[in-house]
Amino acid sequence: MASGVEREQVVRNKQVLFKDYVTGFPKESNMQLTTSTATLKLPQGSTGVLVKNLYLSCDPYNKAHMTKPSSDTPSFIETYTPGSPMTGFGVAKVLESGDANFKRGDLVWGITGWEEYSLINATESLFKIHNTDVPLSYYTGILGMPGLTAYVGFYEVCSPKKGETVYISAASGAVGQLVGQFAKLMGCYVVGSAGSKEKVDLLKNKFGFDEAFNYKEEPNLDAALKRYFPEGIDIYFENVGGKMLDAVLPNMKFRGRIAACGMISQYNLEKPEGVHNLMFLVYREVRMQGFVVLNYYHLYEKFLETVLLDIKKGKITYVEDVVEGLESAPSALIGLFTGRNVGKQVVVVSRE
Repeated sequence: MASGVEREQVVRNKQVLFKDYVTGFPKESNMQLTTSTATLKLPQGSTGVLVKNLYLSCDPYNKAHMTKPSSDTPSFIETYTPGSPMTGFGVAKVLESGDANFKRGDLVWGITGWEEYSLINATESLFKIHNTDVPLSYYTGILGMPGLTAYVGFYEVCSPKKGETVYISAASGAVGQLVGQFAKLMGCYVVGSAGSKEKVDLLKNKFGFDEAFNYKEEPNLDAALKRYFPEGIDIYFENVGGKMLDAVLPNMKFRGRIAACGMISQYNLEKPEGVHNLMFLVYREVRMQGFVVLNYYHLYEKFLETVLLDIKKGKITYVEDVVEGLESAPSALIGLFTGRNVGKQVVVVSRE
């Protein structure tokens, strides 16, 4: 393990393996729970870190890693290898380190394996956790990648102003619930949509949205948006795409801004839906910008300082959907695509 340990320790290592590439909706059968062994000692000369995983994050982007690579696959997406453990964001404890930036006992968040123990060679993807007076699981969400995504998309991409009107789709998810609260702190009028009465109630009563609606109960999304935004939308935080984006475009104000964060309605379609109202971008000089949070990691410390203070002052709240055990991870991931989760989906691997 670390210096002073004379013999290597071999332990059981439960893992979730990726079985084969996915077309359409992913299924639990695309993943396999297995148990192997792990040696709790770094290989000779390794500059990586050996960790015990504590919490794993289930995110819609995992689907992109399950799809067979093609010439259209973005360079930053490394597809999973069939027969190998899946990977994703998580929180872990360092058992041994060959990287001078980390030491035994450090808590970290970043890309790790869907397994109990991982050897992480790409240590540049890890962030050391210094603030432990909040739940560690928060570093899979509000204080991790989803939190930074919300911060970057809202503040950096949308450049909000007090009093503006803000609409957020998939608003009760890991990112959307934060964008709405950021917008309220700015003094904006905020409306979110979600897929159940429970989630709509959460948006209004827990997260402080001005209004919220269940998109599944709206036969005409354009009419619904005109009801909540009679004078139009200044900022749209896009998480859904497809028919939702088509309905939003005619309702955007002159020089409105759209942050294209994700399009979950399209991830499992073999042929993506077309969008018909794009000319409204031209007519109303609307700016629509996509962004990849990996390119904004330099803002993490600034983000962390701001959001930690808001959490401690009670200005921001966060809801997690927590399941116990690696064996629950495949089902939890699949549930994201049917809206089964309420809040940020987290898998507890070990509570230490």
